[in-house]
Amino acid sequence: MLGFNANGGIDINIHDTYFVMSNYHFATLISILFGIIGLIYWIVKKVNGNLSKRLNLIHVTLTFGGIFLILILNEFKPKSFEIDTLSKYDFNENLEMIVYLISIIIILVQIIFPINIINGIRKRNKTSG
Repeated sequence: MLGFNANGGIDINIHDTYFVMSNYHFATLISILFGIIGLIYWIVKKVNGNLSKRLNLIHVTLTFGGIFLILILNEFKPKSFEIDTLSKYDFNENLEMIVYLISIIIILVQIIFPINIINGIRKRNKTSG
């Protein structure tokens, strides 16, 4: 279970293990990752790599949009741990499943990034040589 606490932390529950990270450290980690991705895009553009605009759009949209969507969906989770009815439980379980699916999509779409970089460098080598 992935949860953003009101106390300023992120809890990731995998079976019997909890991983807890403060919002500050999570934001720093995400910022560094996005900075590295942006730097690599910039370097490839500076060396005249021919990146696919479609793959760029898919990668950036699903990465940023997915994280934004997870943050929005997290606001719909019940704030208390008391579950009064079965429908609230089902809603919470479905919401959790949606967040997991979006997280998996975000992780899988990162495969597009190195594919696009490799194709861009390969196209540059074919046109220059």
